[in-house]
Amino acid sequence: MKQEVFTVRSFAKDTIGGNEAGVVLNANHLKEDQMKKIALLLGYSETAFVSESDIGDFKVRFFTPEYEVDLCGHATLAVFHILFSEKIISTGTFSQETQAGVLEVEVKQDGTIMMNQNRPQFLDILQKDEIERSLNIDPTEILSDLPIQIVSTGLRDIIIPIKNLKTLQRIKPNFSEIAAVSKKYDTIGYHLFSFDTLGNANAHTRNFAPLYGIPEESATGTSNGALSCYLFNYKKLENKSVENIVIEQGYTMKKPSEIFIGLLCDETGITRVTVGGRAVLIEKRVLDV
Repeated sequence: MKQEVFTVRSFAKDTIGGNEAGVVLNANHLKEDQMKKIALLLGYSETAFVSESDIGDFKVRFFTPEYEVDLCGHATLAVFHILFSEKIISTGTFSQETQAGVLEVEVKQDGTIMMNQNRPQFLDILQKDEIERSLNIDPTEILSDLPIQIVSTGLRDIIIPIKNLKTLQRIKPNFSEIAAVSKKYDTIGYHLFSFDTLGNANAHTRNFAPLYGIPEESATGTSNGALSCYLFNYKKLENKSVENIVIEQGYTMKKPSEIFIGLLCDETGITRVTVGGRAVLIEKRVLDV
């Protein structure tokens, strides 16, 4: 069977940056094993499959080369970039049914796409020892005034504060140990950050998810949404700036990426999380499935 697939760079800061994702439209006819095969053939960290929904405008399923995951920020951005560029939708707000719930996505006139995530859950705080071993770093290179914590806005990530950008860039992780720790705590992986940045951003990040076949990812929407909530929760963001948070990622992979986050807050805390950015088409291709 021949299957048309779009490939997209999401969260791209320039023409070589961003995080690649596959998009398959009109996927109602595909069985799960065919979706898995397409994701494996493409080899991207995630491929999204769009079909009809009874409870949203679209139903979207996300597959890594090895597993299905509940939600993926950069693949969501890729989906709505293709829907917009193919003139299936215009500007406005749309809903996508995912295994993490029904979430809203806004498509703006300039092509920026912002997606809703779940309200944050602040979960287990972890000890440094097993984290530092898996990252091959000294405990002093992890910030002492912030916790290592599992946070979720749809997917569970271990948020890890690193002392400075130089340390963050030179980390050479032990992927088998990261996978073991991720499995132990039922998380997707590690999301590391530093307040030191290369540009005008709030944080610089790296993301490791080897348990799901992703050694390192150049742009992660869900993880950076969780990180932004974590930074707000620990009073590391100015209240006036929470609607315009910028995260940079992917530079160690030579895939510069820029992720935009907006938090809506009241006296009870964070009431809404949106994550987005821009995307560019790589190509349209046909696979034998």
